[in-house]
Amino acid sequence: MKSHSISSEFLSLEKVQEIIESKTKLVLSEEAIEAVQACRTYIDEKMAASSTPIYGINTGFGSLYNRSISKEDLSLLQKNLVISHACGMGDEVPQEIVKLMLLLKIQSLSYGHSGVQVATIQRLIDFYNKGVYPVVYQQGSLGASGDLAPLAHLSLPLLNMGEVYYRNKKYSAEEINAKFGWEPITLQSKEGLALLNGTQFMSAYATWLVIKAEKLSWLADIIAAVSLDAYDGRIEPFHISVHIVRPHIGQIVTSSHISQLLEGSEIINRPKQHVQDPYSFRCIPQIHGATKDSLTYIGSVIETEINSVTDNPTVFPEEDLIISAGNFHGQPLALVLDFLSLAMSELANVSERRIYQLIAGKRELPSFLVKNPGLNSGFMIPQYTAASIVSQSKTLCMPSSADSIESSQGQEDHVSMGANAATKAFTIINNTEKVLAIELLNAAQALEFRRPLKSSPFIEEFVESYRKVVPFVEDDQLMYKLIHASQEFVKNARVIVPEEY
Repeated sequence: MKSHSISSEFLSLEKVQEIIESKTKLVLSEEAIEAVQACRTYIDEKMAASSTPIYGINTGFGSLYNRSISKEDLSLLQKNLVISHACGMGDEVPQEIVKLMLLLKIQSLSYGHSGVQVATIQRLIDFYNKGVYPVVYQQGSLGASGDLAPLAHLSLPLLNMGEVYYRNKKYSAEEINAKFGWEPITLQSKEGLALLNGTQFMSAYATWLVIKAEKLSWLADIIAAVSLDAYDGRIEPFHISVHIVRPHIGQIVTSSHISQLLEGSEIINRPKQHVQDPYSFRCIPQIHGATKDSLTYIGSVIETEINSVTDNPTVFPEEDLIISAGNFHGQPLALVLDFLSLAMSELANVSERRIYQLIAGKRELPSFLVKNPGLNSGFMIPQYTAASIVSQSKTLCMPSSADSIESSQGQEDHVSMGANAATKAFTIINNTEKVLAIELLNAAQALEFRRPLKSSPFIEEFVESYRKVVPFVEDDQLMYKLIHASQEFVKNARVIVPEEY
């Protein structure tokens, strides 16, 4: 079994994906153990030698920062913090994202600036390695003092409270701790705050979403190439000379990618009757390319975040400093999550427009892509479904980061709302996957009406593999089954990123 050593080594999105998908076990490095122990020792000695108020360590929280807590109550203070902040509501967070929350919380705590015990981090590692995923709820975080409510739910099982999933079955924390012989963690000073302050709800969503979004962006090129050939489109708008004079990287790469995908197609290379294609075909490099460039920037912000210390206060043992500041504020993530929503919503938006063109009865394609339209409605209603999904995504694109509601009696007077940006982006990216699946359903159907001409070897092979799960439609049938099968194909498709990107 492969293992990954939690250390100060940079954690890239590619590395996160590898860790998650390969079922790698986590191990705390000696470097991390030493840093965590040194920080914990520093705090213990500091508290023993001084009664000076230090936020969250011997004071209350939020607007209660001016309430001093006695030394004998410091552990109870941290336990009460976790219990009182577990106020999540709404749908449960998917287990694959909770798994990422565990990984990223472990990573952030391992730098030795948070003051937790090694035992606390090790228990989180045990949860991760055994596949024990705390039940966390989507609603409750303002994305400012960290993701307080979601991270409280993530932390409850450490205290023998809350619920968890193990092998897709829900257990009480008490049951699962007994099963593995785990004793509840007794939180020390600062630990509850270290667990709850942090951006791991937002950053786990963001990590999962940008990995999926990058895959969909490349799949969108492939599906668009099928549509372009099926529509009898022109290849000239993809000529490299056009894009060199407007050299956005994503635009250049997309034009090159589409050209490669269609190399050798009999359809794309035959003489055309029409001089121009609609924008949804002609501007694929510009539209898809802008999304690629957006994802590059978004990914860089997320990588910085997942390699950061985001709890409060921040402890610097070597400098004899404990500083109450604002690394838990989710503004960097809130902004890029809203950007991600826009970029991926537009990918679906243009996909739906190509669907509309394919079913419009133009360029020798039958109306609604069936041989006997009228008797058959054919592919009329899948476009309605795509339009409905696209419209929902558009309404969700109002930026969450534009909002802020004061909390904690005015102490927390600006919040990022990045958690809402994350859950909205989750819906939008899943919507984009659905719309691309509907486009592929239409494009593959339309391509059959170009026979006996063939598309490129790559496209023919791609459509052949698609036909193993989604058949050609002769007459009306239950379309929802085909749409769902198409989505599963898109979800499971493997994408090879071009070397030059």
